[in-house]
Amino acid sequence: MKILVDTNVLVRSIQKKHPACAIARRALISLYRSEHDLYLTPQNIAEFWNVCTRPIEVNGLGLSVELTDRYTNQLEQFFAILPDANEVFRTWRKIVVGHRVMGAKVHDARLVAMMKTYEIQTIVTFNVADFTRFTEIAAVHPEKLV
Repeated sequence: MKILVDTNVLVRSIQKKHPACAIARRALISLYRSEHDLYLTPQNIAEFWNVCTRPIEVNGLGLSVELTDRYTNQLEQFFAILPDANEVFRTWRKIVVGHRVMGAKVHDARLVAMMKTYEIQTIVTFNVADFTRFTEIAAVHPEKLV
């Protein structure tokens, strides 16, 4: 099965002191061992970089560029990165208009557009509620995988 992993799962998996770290890690290990095809998007990588390098005072992790780069290299080795394509943009436009998506939720809609374009049915995310309006995909909480 093809599965997209949301940025929040990636971030939690490196936050050793966060209560959700163990769940995120166990879910990723379970998916890997089940031989699912695991994907990220360029957007996931950019969001991951943003959170990692953002100062702690503004809800980031405050990591250095060097450490973030090491984590990002690991992600690129572990996951297939889906390429951006013109079709993704056209699909995204249909989604945001059809679902009346506004504000920051456009980023979730873009992940759904990537999923539709590349025929991925499932996203693993801690924010399942953010994807409920998109009935064409399934959002699964990492806890359900462990």
